[in-house]
Amino acid sequence: MDATTAVFLTIVTAATPLLLAAIGELVVERSGVLNLGVEGMMVMGAVSGFGAAFLTGNPYVGVVASIIAGMAMALLFGFLTLTLVSNQVATGLSLTLLGLGLSGLLGESFVGEPGVRLPKWLGVDILIPISFVLTAAVAHVLFRTKAGLVIRAVGDSHDSAHALGYRVIAVRYACVLFGGACAGLAGGYLSLVYTPQWIENMTAGRGWIALALVVFSSWLPWRVVAGAYLFGAISILSYTVQTFAMGFPSQLLSSLPYLVTILALVVISANRRLTRTNTPACLGQPFVPDR
Repeated sequence: MDATTAVFLTIVTAATPLLLAAIGELVVERSGVLNLGVEGMMVMGAVSGFGAAFLTGNPYVGVVASIIAGMAMALLFGFLTLTLVSNQVATGLSLTLLGLGLSGLLGESFVGEPGVRLPKWLGVDILIPISFVLTAAVAHVLFRTKAGLVIRAVGDSHDSAHALGYRVIAVRYACVLFGGACAGLAGGYLSLVYTPQWIENMTAGRGWIALALVVFSSWLPWRVVAGAYLFGAISILSYTVQTFAMGFPSQLLSSLPYLVTILALVVISANRRLTRTNTPACLGQPFVPDR
């Protein structure tokens, strides 16, 4: 394997968890729900996936467990925000704190244990092509099917969608669960593929980058792919520069992906026309159906 191929594959592995988490959150936000708990769902997916794979010796069981864990956290978020109509921002932040604390508790006995790596498929980690298939499926459903039209209608005007007879809360629950499954799978990728081991807080802020990617992509699926690979490349660049010891502070290089994230959001926010084009009009707004 030559150096170029090795660097490309490293970028792909760094970008895949971002893509998986972001594509799920994109669907959630398209339905009008803002879930800031992506980081918490990812880290719970990571510990659940590692734990299940370690205890059973089967990495595929770990994948399923990571998805279920993400969905369970998303279901909690959905119950609090969609049924009890709590504040979505505060609830999402609380979900992240819960996930970080609970994963540390559950994963305490797994620290230092050998991981069970997910096998490759034709020399490639199987979740990499799955991430592209998932993106294509989301793009097709959102823009070429009636179900996607309903999701976008609920996100743009939940009152109008309700008046037309669509079950707004049910649609949003389905989208929130899908987003949780994707975030959990992204966490499972970290503990089963990227670094097959459990380390407390191993998501290291990737959930926040995934949230930024949704805005960065203007809520369009294929732009999420471009954004994920861009940020994946920046992450690998920071490690590469550290390897060559070029005199840059390691702390500054480690923060580079997050600095770029902030810069990208500032640039995008300055373009009001861009932000208004695809932003769901009801994003973050609660909906209480008429009795």
